[in-house]
Amino acid sequence: MTTRRPFTLAIMAGTLLAAGLAGAAVAQTAPKTDPKAETGKPAAAPGAAVKPEDQVLARVDGAPITQKDLDIAAEDLGERLPAMAEAQKRDYVLSYVIDLRIGAKAALDAKVDAEPDFARRVAYFRDKVLLDDYLAREVKKAMTPEAARKLYDDTVANLKPEQEVRARHILVETEEEAKKVHARLKGGEDFAKVAGEVSKDPGSGKEGGDLGYFTRDRMVPEFAEAAFKLEPGQLSEPVKSQFGWHVIRLEDKRVKPLPTFEEVKDQVENYLARKTQQDLILALRAKAKIERLDKAEDKAPDAKPAEPKKP
Repeated sequence: MTTRRPFTLAIMAGTLLAAGLAGAAVAQTAPKTDPKAETGKPAAAPGAAVKPEDQVLARVDGAPITQKDLDIAAEDLGERLPAMAEAQKRDYVLSYVIDLRIGAKAALDAKVDAEPDFARRVAYFRDKVLLDDYLAREVKKAMTPEAARKLYDDTVANLKPEQEVRARHILVETEEEAKKVHARLKGGEDFAKVAGEVSKDPGSGKEGGDLGYFTRDRMVPEFAEAAFKLEPGQLSEPVKSQFGWHVIRLEDKRVKPLPTFEEVKDQVENYLARKTQQDLILALRAKAKIERLDKAEDKAPDAKPAEPKKP
């Protein structure tokens, strides 16, 4: 009869950093086989311990592919990675990186990098990866346990107490049917048994008509008004709504309990991350000299990104 909504703390109404901030990596040419040429440092001495991320897992034309290369590729693939066991996933990503290296070399041989727009695309993806990494670093700094707890405490302190009720109902198509149901219940028949027999609500009917706890705004007005007038144990007269005719029994009334920090921790952290990102971009905009040549001077200035909703 109604859709239940989970408690949310701070859902963003809009954000400057919409889908464009998912990390994307530009395909690079194979790394040089001489570590000294790449880093300016001599190669590790024979027998020296190799860090797990530096472990060589494959070679393509002599160029190594390390665990770190796989980690970067897996991060880039993200949700595009098929659901599979870890060993299979590792093999999948390694094959992907091998194909990437082979394909990149073929592209260089075909002088794809000489195409007019190639350098611009590389520059774009370089800027994108730089921004992604910068934002990730700054978000990590801001995401302290203390900051998350403070946001939760401030939010809870500003929440107003809200009443909710727990009720059962039986839904039928006509007023006549509802009156018959009402008479059966008044006669002492078990509510859950009658609901299982005649209720047209496919969800609650199987649960003895139980709707659980709900606030007034969760139900259609006619139903909510009737339910909230009752006291625990009381039965309503037949009530008409857009869904049909209801007979309601109130089970309980209470003040809606506040969610614990652990229950909304992910939402709190998500809000902090998005707010940090937005604040950083707005601060950078304020410092930069930006000229928008695509708009006439007499038009309104650029609109600011929507502020995240306060939790």
